[in-house]
Amino acid sequence: MTPESSKDLLAYTPMLHARMFTETATFRNHHFQPTRSGLSSMPVLDQIEPTDRYLDGNPSVDRPLFVQFCTNSPEEYLQAAEYVQSSCDAVDLNLGCPQGIARKGQYGAFLQEDWDLVYRLINKLHQKLDVPVTAKIRILETKEKTLDYAKVVLSAGASIITVHGRRREQKGHNTGLADWSVLRHLRDHLPAETVIFANGNILRHEDIGRCLEETGADGVMSAEGNLYDPTIFAKPPAVGQEGREYWRGRDGKGGYRMDAVFRRYMDILYQHVLETPPPERKPLFLPSDPTDSIVESGAEGRKDPCDGERPSKQRKRDKNAKRCTSPNLVAMQPHLFHLLRSLVSRHTDIRDALARCRAGDITAFENVLSMVERVTNDGLMDYDFDPAKYEEAYETNSQKAEKSEEEGKDESSLAMVKACQRPWWVCQPYVRPLPKEALEKGSMTLSKKNMKKLEENETIDDESHQLNGEPLRERIDRADGVPKAEMPKESMVCG
Repeated sequence: MTPESSKDLLAYTPMLHARMFTETATFRNHHFQPTRSGLSSMPVLDQIEPTDRYLDGNPSVDRPLFVQFCTNSPEEYLQAAEYVQSSCDAVDLNLGCPQGIARKGQYGAFLQEDWDLVYRLINKLHQKLDVPVTAKIRILETKEKTLDYAKVVLSAGASIITVHGRRREQKGHNTGLADWSVLRHLRDHLPAETVIFANGNILRHEDIGRCLEETGADGVMSAEGNLYDPTIFAKPPAVGQEGREYWRGRDGKGGYRMDAVFRRYMDILYQHVLETPPPERKPLFLPSDPTDSIVESGAEGRKDPCDGERPSKQRKRDKNAKRCTSPNLVAMQPHLFHLLRSLVSRHTDIRDALARCRAGDITAFENVLSMVERVTNDGLMDYDFDPAKYEEAYETNSQKAEKSEEEGKDESSLAMVKACQRPWWVCQPYVRPLPKEALEKGSMTLSKKNMKKLEENETIDDESHQLNGEPLRERIDRADGVPKAEMPKESMVCG
C-alpha cells in the first residue's frame, strides 16, 4: 500500500482475556508491549521515555489501534483497559467469539443473551475511561432482534459497533456465508451518525467496495481473509506496472506473489522486532530475466532447516536455552501457514520444514523463504512455458460450478473458488465448502446431543440430508451444530 492509502487502515489487537491481563504481569508483557520495560504498572503516556517506547500503540508505527478484550466482569474489564488506554485509540469489547473456550468462560458471543451484563460492561468503560469504548457483535436469529441488540450496545456508550454477519453457531465447517442484508437493516434503522464496521465475506480486495455499497457500512473489517492474503487492502497495480511483486496472468487475473509478501514479512521483523538490518536479497525472479540470474531450483537445491537432525521428539533440548516469548516471533509459524496454504499443499517438503521451525529461529524461517522462492521461480517458468495447463485447471472448476447451478443446487463454493483461484504461488483466500457441501462430503456432522434432539419424532434421509423434507442445513442453522472436526489449532482466529 502507498503511505497515503495506508492511512485508511485501523488495526485491532488479538482478543485479550481481561482477567488474565489484570492478574498476571507475564501475560500482559507477552501479549501487549507498548514499552520495553513491560506493564508491571499502568503506564502514563506523558511519562514514557522515548527510548522505552516499543511496538504496540507506538504513534510512529502502530496507530490507530484498538485493544480488544473478552470478559464478563465490568470491574476486570475496566482494570485491563486502564493498562492500555494510554497506548491506543479505543478499547473494544469482543462479543463475537464463537469458540468453545468462550462458551466455557462465558464471554464473547455467549454473552448475547445477557443484555443487562453487556450494557454494564460497556457503560462502565464509557463512564470511566479516557478513550472511547467500542464493541463487536454477531447477528442474532432475526434482523429485528439484531437491531434491538445493537441499540442496547449503542445506548451503553459504544462509539462504534462492528457487526459480523454470521450467527454464533456459524463456525468451522458450519461457517457458511455472512448475511449482509442484516447489516443493511441496521444501517437503515439506526441513527445516521452511528458508525458501523462490517465483517464477514471479505475474501478479495474487490469485496471491500461491494460490502461498503451493499451494507452502507463506514468501514470493513477483515480478520481471516487478511491472514491468508495480507495484501487484501492493497489495490492491484495498473496493467504494465506489476513490477516483481505482483503477478498477472494472460487472462488479466493476478495477485501478489507469496515470496514477495514473505520477504516483506521477514524484513518487518528484522527492522522492528530484531532491530537489525535485513539481509541483502537478490531481486525477485522474473521469467524475462537473463538465464544466469535463475536461482537453483529442484529438491536438490533446497535446504531443509532440520536436515541431519533426529526427529523432533528425540532431540535433546538445551535446558539453558531461553524460550522465545515475543508474540511477534511466536506468531510467525501460524501466520506463514495461512499465507502459504495453497503453496505448501502442493510442496509438502516446505510444509514439513515450516512445521519444524521453532519460534525465534530466524535462520530456519529464512531457509523456508529460500525454498518458497525457488519453487515460485519454478512455477513462474512453468506458467511462462505452458499457461494453457493452468487455464485448463481453472476451466475444470468453472465447468463444475456451472454444472452445480444447472442441477439446481441453492449454494456452492465452487463459483467462489472459480472467482478467487490463482496459481499456487499467488496470495489467495481460503474458500471453505459451504455447510451443505460439508455435509455431503462427510466433513461435518451434528454432535450426538443435537443429532439426538433432531432424531426425536423425526427420520433422517442420509442420501439427501433431509429431515421430514426440510434441508438438514436449515436445521443446523437453528440448532447449535458442532462439527466433529473443528479447524486446526494453528488456523483458529478468535472473534
